[in-house]
Amino acid sequence: MTDTVLDHRVEGPASAPPLFLGPSLGTSYALWDAVAPELAVAHRTVRWNLPGHGGADPGPVGPGATVGDLADLVLALADALGVERFAYAGVSLGGAVGLHLAVHHPHRLSSLAVICSSARFGDPERWRERAATVRSEGLADLAANADARWFTPGFTVPRLVRDHRDADPGAYAACCDALAAFDLRGRLAEIPVPTLAVAGRDDPATPPAHLREIADAVPGASLVEIPGASHLAVAQRPEAVLTALRAHLGGHAGRGTAVRREVLGDAHVDRAQTRQTPFTARFQDFISRYAWGEIWTDPTLTRRERSLVTLTALVARGHHDELALHVRAARRNGLTPEEIGAVLLQTAVYCGVPAANAAFAVAQRVLDEEDEG
Repeated sequence: MTDTVLDHRVEGPASAPPLFLGPSLGTSYALWDAVAPELAVAHRTVRWNLPGHGGADPGPVGPGATVGDLADLVLALADALGVERFAYAGVSLGGAVGLHLAVHHPHRLSSLAVICSSARFGDPERWRERAATVRSEGLADLAANADARWFTPGFTVPRLVRDHRDADPGAYAACCDALAAFDLRGRLAEIPVPTLAVAGRDDPATPPAHLREIADAVPGASLVEIPGASHLAVAQRPEAVLTALRAHLGGHAGRGTAVRREVLGDAHVDRAQTRQTPFTARFQDFISRYAWGEIWTDPTLTRRERSLVTLTALVARGHHDELALHVRAARRNGLTPEEIGAVLLQTAVYCGVPAANAAFAVAQRVLDEEDEG
């Protein structure tokens, strides 16, 4: 099966840490539409389609397929993309693929998030019956009832329902066979990678108890329950899932906050966080992830050099409040008052004397306050 490369979509910087996103049965990688672009700010996200789903070719899957077969296809995709080790997040069947990878190929995973999934998906006979029904009657009836299985009453995502209806019946049935044979309950304690379990509180297919079983068995795993979400919490409550994934993945956001404190000082960051409101929360997260988690952590320039560049830019644009903040930051980054003065003098040539005059006044005030302190 590994000769076939899964249908997929790649987003985000090529140099960013890779993150693979797995779909649930009956959906496509459109399941991640409200989450993947945000994750792609700090990761190279790779969304993949199950065989026969989302317009993908049914490929080699057939009767008797296993979750291990699907996991092999994911590893083949990673190999084709030149990715040796990656973070992984998957929904339902996609989460089962992640569990299989974590048990059988832990050296390939840096972390795992299992969303609305299970270590065993109920009675195997129920899945075999569904597979037989789909092979004989197609997917129309199942697709008609998709909203009731996937979402809380009154909510729907038409694109996902359409993907369900249009999936290849043979490939869908093969995935049902895979779910019927899947049972990793006895091996969860072997998983060595950092693991997050996310449950939709109103999920009838994989209720919170299933995710709690995973979180309790996997060493060091954590559990997040999302209220107001059913089986496809990624589509119904994307912001809540995004928040949980960012906290789990850490990376740029966590590193960015640490660098922000080192450069600007705890007092400033504490004030910014205290003033944060739901309206400004995404902007504060953007600053931590992008400005401080990616730009200021890039080793190409030293922090001293970044302070020189930042002071010049702030003088040029007349951002005096930010200039005061970054004069203090420049001192933390090792610049002397004389070096700061030399930067501002040079801005008189390239940014204009009035701009430099105002900048000297701001810098003098900050340096005087520093001396008094």
